[in-house]
Amino acid sequence: MILPGSNSSDDEDDSRQTQSFELLHESIQRWVWKQGWEALRPIQEQAIPVVLDGSLDVILSAPTASGKTEAAFLPILSHITDRRESSEDPEPGFDVVYLSPLKALINDQYDRLEELCGACDLPVHRWHGDVSSSRKNKALEEPDGILLITPESVEALFLRRPSVFHQALQNTAYLVVDEVHAFIGTPRGKQLQSLLHRIEGAIGGWTPRVALSATIGDHEMTAEFLRPKSGSEVEVIDPVGDRQEIRLLVKGYENKNNGNNEENGEDPSGTVVDIAEHIFTTIRGQDNLVFANRRMDVELYTDLLKRISEDRGVPNEFAAHHGSLSKEIREESERLLKNSKAPATVICTSTLELGIDIGWMDSIGQVGSPPSVSSLRQRLGRSGRGDNPAVLRAYIQEPEISDSTPLEDTLRPELVQTIAMVNLLLEKWYEPPNLDALELSTLIQQLLSLIAEHGGIKTKTAYRLLCQTGPFDKITVPQFKSLLRGLADEELLNQAGDGDLIMGLTGEKLTRHYDFYAAFWSPDEYRLVANEKTIGTLPITSPLVEGKLLIFGGQRWEVESVDQKKQIAFLQSAPGGKVPKFGGEGALVHSRIREEMFTTYTSTEVPSYLDAKGVDLLEEGRVHFERLDLQDANLIRQGDHTVLFVWAGDRVVNTTHILLSEKGYKASKSGMTLQVRDCLPSELFNVLCEIATTQPPEPSKLAATVENKIIDKHDRYLPEELLNSNYASKRLDIEGALDEITTIVDES
Repeated sequence: MILPGSNSSDDEDDSRQTQSFELLHESIQRWVWKQGWEALRPIQEQAIPVVLDGSLDVILSAPTASGKTEAAFLPILSHITDRRESSEDPEPGFDVVYLSPLKALINDQYDRLEELCGACDLPVHRWHGDVSSSRKNKALEEPDGILLITPESVEALFLRRPSVFHQALQNTAYLVVDEVHAFIGTPRGKQLQSLLHRIEGAIGGWTPRVALSATIGDHEMTAEFLRPKSGSEVEVIDPVGDRQEIRLLVKGYENKNNGNNEENGEDPSGTVVDIAEHIFTTIRGQDNLVFANRRMDVELYTDLLKRISEDRGVPNEFAAHHGSLSKEIREESERLLKNSKAPATVICTSTLELGIDIGWMDSIGQVGSPPSVSSLRQRLGRSGRGDNPAVLRAYIQEPEISDSTPLEDTLRPELVQTIAMVNLLLEKWYEPPNLDALELSTLIQQLLSLIAEHGGIKTKTAYRLLCQTGPFDKITVPQFKSLLRGLADEELLNQAGDGDLIMGLTGEKLTRHYDFYAAFWSPDEYRLVANEKTIGTLPITSPLVEGKLLIFGGQRWEVESVDQKKQIAFLQSAPGGKVPKFGGEGALVHSRIREEMFTTYTSTEVPSYLDAKGVDLLEEGRVHFERLDLQDANLIRQGDHTVLFVWAGDRVVNTTHILLSEKGYKASKSGMTLQVRDCLPSELFNVLCEIATTQPPEPSKLAATVENKIIDKHDRYLPEELLNSNYASKRLDIEGALDEITTIVDES
């Protein structure tokens, strides 16, 4: 990996490592020289010949800041420059369409690529909701170079300016998907797959796709996501040696208030203050990210750390970053991290988890158990400069145990779940997505978008584009016809006499609203205005009235007035404040994590990364695990009720819950447990035996017993039978539940 002009003690190694560099166009080689690089990174060496060839789809997998962007664009720009030089009259159009999950990531990549693309005289265009209309119009009038865009903006172009957008795609040579793992297994991911397919349809044929990711657990599954039904033909480049050392500390805390104060917006508990104090004394003076799983926790800790700074008479280095804050506040927090002259720590949600270039962090904090192993890996990848290790400090609260403590909580489950996730991280295991999900809500969106794009479309053509050759390949012809009938009943579409699908009145209204472009929910929100500037939004599920106190964006506010009709709240500075509730649900826990938790309970090994309190809490959890005989028993009596321990993922737990409900038993879920009311263990055992030995129910029929099956944005338009099938594909795992129940019965 030695570039010309560098010293090498191994001629053979020098020859091998410069082969990729020599393949690059001369203008790109000059750009590399100007950077002062001594060598190409491993991911770049391996990617250049494959991407440059342009005959394969490629996945580039490597840690954050390992040079993935250059690994993709050095060969892409070389290919485009060579193509232009060999053509006497290059056709107009975007040479590359780059799709990103975040507007902030587009802004970051724009700054990064502008200089590189300037080396070969190629323009770079940003396209998202914060870019002015004049810039967008100019880019469409003179399409050229690199288009950086979100899936939602691609959707808008197909809807609003289809013919112009089709023309702008005629010269596209590559499709690039950044942070591909962020899409997989989500409604947005299914939308992305559909949009890629539609883009290729507009281009007129197969176009190489290049995906970038720092967190890929299953290469084959990711390849199948990138190119459905042809994943085996995707080239995966994942340099095994390009990894970093990890240093971990997991601190345990016993919360004597059980977290009730923060939930009620009152003064935080002593435990929370202790965590804030440790964050302040340990990492102040450096650049850090502290991840919290909830936006309300971001606000809570940002406020606490600011107050500690004021009490100590030192400058405040702490800022907030989450999706409800305005773009200006988020960008200011990012600027603080990029400023090398002053240290900064940003408390954030997953908004800073992806690859926005904020420089290397000295350390990463995690408040609460991470949402997933994949997320933990992504967050950890933000830390570590050069040969320095990545540093993670996790802060885990467990409630004080009393006579009224739920059995599950006596096991210290959040701490043990964190240990399980760390263990799986070290094994390089990450959650596979649920590829069985039908994603019918997104199919509705894509069908209506397709109708709007073409002004109407034949039923057979729509099915072929979306299902037969597209990403919704699990949808049968009868299901598609049922969907069309249901959408017609809702006046979302109509079927003309010649078989064309055309937009219905409700469909016209739906597709004309900007909210339609996104495949995910956009809840009704208040717009928060302070000093004549919008500082963010709050869900209307957190009612705002005059005089209410808020903590938002690291500041304390009082609601001065509220325009309920326009949903605008006007704020003024205040000495006091309470953390508002933002809503949202957590990620589903995978069965592999619960299995690792069980292994942790039955083991005697104490992880070296636990602090003294963490060790005490783990030993307490193991003592209660042994006291309840959970190694051999799953049914534990608690008064007149029975607690059923299910050492499997949330889909299995949910399915077991529904199977019991179908038998007439009332149960409540909490983590890996089901508390079955007014039922003794012997009775519950007999019910489980009956379930285990009975013919498995049809998933859709079992889903029919569930009262609320609305999960995604357009589910409310689905006819009942499709709503049942859709819910079953996303929330049920009958095979997994029956396997678990059979194991419980056999071992009891």
